[in-house]
Formats: sequence, structure tokens, C-alpha cells
Amino acid sequence: MVRSMFAAVALLFGVGQADAVGCGGCGKAPADGKNTKAAPACAKCCAADAKGHDHGAKAPAGKEAKLTGTLVCAKCKLKMEGVNRCTNALQVKDGEKTVTYLLDDKGMEEEYHECGKGEKKDVTVVGSVAEKDGKKWVKPTKVDYAKK
Repeated sequence: MVRSMFAAVALLFGVGQADAVGCGGCGKAPADGKNTKAAPACAKCCAADAKGHDHGAKAPAGKEAKLTGTLVCAKCKLKMEGVNRCTNALQVKDGEKTVTYLLDDKGMEEEYHECGKGEKKDVTVVGSVAEKDGKKWVKPTKVDYAKK
């Protein structure tokens, strides 16, 4: 909240780009290392332009986020409790631990689904993040991966 207030004051008084804070949704600076004027939502600076940054495992709930990790099947490979059908899951590294995001998509019907023991590395998912029943979910608007 303090960042948001500072960002509003910075924008109001025309503080230069180098003096403003980063993303209005999470406060991170873009990947190019330069600060941007605070955006009202992460989608404006994180997912919508090339200067955006990756939220990694700390994606803000209800916001558009860009996550990069390894795509696996939550049922077959992870054997997740409560997952009864093939479901795409993105495993994102957060320092020493791995955070798993279930994809709210068509599951095994998606062309990028990797069933069984397989996995796809360096997959980037852009979408809205939510948490339900103790699990992290992302509703993808875009999925980028290396096609074989």
C-alpha cells in the first residue's frame, strides 16, 4: 500500500522515470532493470509489454501474471491428491522450493499437455492467478513452449 501511495504521489508530481517505483501490482522493476512509473495493475507492465518481468512463484492472486517453469501432468507425474483427471501443472522455482500452479484449461486436450512421466521445460504461462481449495491455479490466456 505504501508503494502504491508513493507511486501515486510520484505520478502526480511528475517524478522522473528513474525515481518512480515499479509495477503497481507487485512493485517489481521490469526485467530490463529500469523502473517504470507505477502501473495500476500488473497486466500493464508485467504481461502486456516486452519490458515486463516474471512474477515467479509470488504471482499476486487475481492479477494477470507471467510464470515460467516446467509443465507436467498433475495426475500422472505429480500424483497430486484430489486430482482425478489429467491436469496441466506448471512447477515454478522460488529459491529453494518449487511452487505448483494448476492450469485451468482443457487438460489433456491441450496440445501442450505432457502426460505420464514426461515434462516440458521453460514453459511460460500468462494468465490470472487464483487460489482455491489450498491449491494455486492460473487461467491461461497465453502458453509459450518449445514445440518439438
